[in-house]
Amino acid sequence: MTTTPELPQLGTTLYSITRDFHGRKIAFEEAVRRVAERGLGPGLEVVGFQSFRNWPHVSDEQIAEFRTLIDETGLTPSAIGANADAGVRRDRLLTPDELVAYMEPQIKAARKLGFPVVRVQYSLTPDDMERLLPLAERENVKLGLEIHAHHSPRHPLMEALRERYEKLGSPHLGFIPDWGSSMRRIPPSRIAAARELGLSERYLERISEAWAEQHTHGAILDDSQLPEMYRKVYEIVEEEGAGAAGQPFARNSIGLFGHAEAVDWELVAPWTVHMHGKFYDIDEDGDEPAVPVRDILRVFVDAGYTGFISSEWEGWHWNLHASAWDMIAKHHELEKRILAELAEEKQGVTQDAHAR
Repeated sequence: MTTTPELPQLGTTLYSITRDFHGRKIAFEEAVRRVAERGLGPGLEVVGFQSFRNWPHVSDEQIAEFRTLIDETGLTPSAIGANADAGVRRDRLLTPDELVAYMEPQIKAARKLGFPVVRVQYSLTPDDMERLLPLAERENVKLGLEIHAHHSPRHPLMEALRERYEKLGSPHLGFIPDWGSSMRRIPPSRIAAARELGLSERYLERISEAWAEQHTHGAILDDSQLPEMYRKVYEIVEEEGAGAAGQPFARNSIGLFGHAEAVDWELVAPWTVHMHGKFYDIDEDGDEPAVPVRDILRVFVDAGYTGFISSEWEGWHWNLHASAWDMIAKHHELEKRILAELAEEKQGVTQDAHAR
């Protein structure tokens, strides 16, 4: 008898359609319904401050309306994005006590709305996460700290968190890998958008070469390297006369497109409570040219991860031509194809082992 391997579940984060939100082309309820209508669930991830007025102080009416919406669409709340914004004040950063207090109502609101996972950010230290653990346990939610470029699973901040998680041994603390930490090139759409602004081919090539050079050294493990990295790309901006129009492309090359190896995710796979399937482009062959989707998925399938992956299209920042909904649909097709192939491989290995 053979069994089909359990696989990750797919979903969508409404962050992918931020441009439509900002342009007032779609309202929150309509967006949720469209996720269901287009078969882009079952998982639904939202961002608290983007999706709920007065977040995190949601009213009983808001909670009831959202839960009714979920019942009607048949979607599954998978994760909600909280903001660990240590810079919310103009005059200074929040103290640890203030930051923990800032997170508490967001965690409580997540549970009221029915979200089992709360995305938090690296402003939270291991000590902060430990202090928030009793609340997470009381509210029965998992706190997933997002590993986002420029960070990686091997970054000292993430290693310190992993060590604390292992010490505490609670299923309520974990990570949310963002696939943008593992790139193999600058997305073609990002280069095309820069080209549309009239930036020179030489400028685009030099920034791409700078990214490729850093890629040979692997993931950034020391944040003290960042000022020098930014200085170098801004020198290229100046030398090539790219001006203000060229600056975002230079910044993105360091801040958005990470250098981690896909295999590095093995370090945090046991502590993964949710995933952001970050992507930028889907080419004519149905593949993502800049993100090694197959290699990343293989790591998590092999690790037995069965939680949700939210397709997160971040190309909306510069790609003004593509439909976010169509892009997400293409990404789901890519994930389904790869997961089916990986399941077949895994099933074959299991059958061979039983045959022996």
